[in-house]
Amino acid sequence: MPARIGIAGLAGRMGRLLAEEVAAAGAALAGGTRRSAAPPAGDPGLPLLPDARALFEASEVVIDFTHAAAAAGHAALAAETGTPLVLGTSGLDAAQEAAVAEAARRVPIVYAANFAPGVVLLFSLAERMAAALPADQYDAEIVEMHHRQKVDAPSGTAVALGRAVAAGRGTTLEEAGRESGRDGHTGPRGTGTIGFAALRGGQVVGEHTLLFAAASEQIALTHRSFDRRVYATGAVRAALWLLGRPPGLYDMKHVLGLD
Repeated sequence: MPARIGIAGLAGRMGRLLAEEVAAAGAALAGGTRRSAAPPAGDPGLPLLPDARALFEASEVVIDFTHAAAAAGHAALAAETGTPLVLGTSGLDAAQEAAVAEAARRVPIVYAANFAPGVVLLFSLAERMAAALPADQYDAEIVEMHHRQKVDAPSGTAVALGRAVAAGRGTTLEEAGRESGRDGHTGPRGTGTIGFAALRGGQVVGEHTLLFAAASEQIALTHRSFDRRVYATGAVRAALWLLGRPPGLYDMKHVLGLD
């Protein structure tokens, strides 16, 4: 029997890509949800379920790329129904991330800032380089650009890059300090802090550059996504990987065998 995968936000652009990748992987689409229960015009065959609870009850694993506001509720449903969850929504606050972590004590969850394999490798490189390049000599700056519709900044991937840099330096992003939104007379850059710049425009899928800038050299690592399908492919891979796993909070490093 093929695995039954449910998709929150099935009617959206990402949801439709996920459905295509579910089929390509030989799995079965258990159904999906959308913000309005009525199917969109011109697509009456969309397999929509009445609500999120019905989705989790009908699925062996659920993929959610919807909105940060839905993350805690979906994580709670995953724990209640015993349905593994792949969570790719960005912009979660501390309380929402805590709710996801709490649910992961009862059910396996893959929560990742980015599902592209290249980005996952970029995180690992960022941590290793940060460990080798002294923070008092190499300033770390992260520049990201996305389409004009993106509602959170900096992106979840940019924040994850910052966390990787901080981890390599033996600290946390919160302890290292974030510098973003510079404007006006800001004073000199803080030593050891991690800088962020967010650009928005057009229909850019996603670009991230990590810079290590010293007095005598500069190193740049860049990843560019040209098609959202790379995220859908990775998410379905994560969903299939989750089946049979014990409860816990996983990320794409676990899925790719890097941790």
